[in-house]
Amino acid sequence: MQRAVHSRFKRDIRIKPERPEPKPSARACARPDCAKEGSHPVPRSRDHLNEHLWFCLEHARAHNESWDYFRGMSEAQIEAFRDEAMIGHRPTWPLGKRTARPHNGFANHQFDDGLGVFSSTSERVPPRPPERHVTGMQERALDVLNLDASATLHQIKARYKELVKRFHPDANGGDRGAEERLKQVIKAYGVLRASGLT
Repeated sequence: MQRAVHSRFKRDIRIKPERPEPKPSARACARPDCAKEGSHPVPRSRDHLNEHLWFCLEHARAHNESWDYFRGMSEAQIEAFRDEAMIGHRPTWPLGKRTARPHNGFANHQFDDGLGVFSSTSERVPPRPPERHVTGMQERALDVLNLDASATLHQIKARYKELVKRFHPDANGGDRGAEERLKQVIKAYGVLRASGLT
């Protein structure tokens, strides 16, 4: 009685029970006069490279030795294929040519080259310096240095050095007017430095 209970509840609790391996169905060689197994795939044709014929090793080798991908193509077609192979058979067009079409007829791709990165050097417009907004105090300081609002950092520093050398007491033999002018230049440069223009 106890033995019957055990056999009744006996189950296979393995996670992956063993299954018999399916027997591979043997393909016959695609050569009609061959009885061997077709275990080697070869492309069906140049236009159908993803479709295969299955040959035995001997006939697959013979097929590959005699198969010519370029058979039936003219020299111009072969040359075009070689050129396109260099770029992976993808569409191309010259940079900067907005109206140019790619070789294989894809739609025209246009983009805005506002910075002139892809234009030739003769077409490039020189960049404008950024516009500077100056306050009244900064404008007076620039007037003291005899500069306008578009002066660059380099120009401001160069003018300051030039005026300091010109109006320094050692260069003017103690002239009071030059000393007063030097104070104005130093004060104007201090205003520009404090405002971040230098």
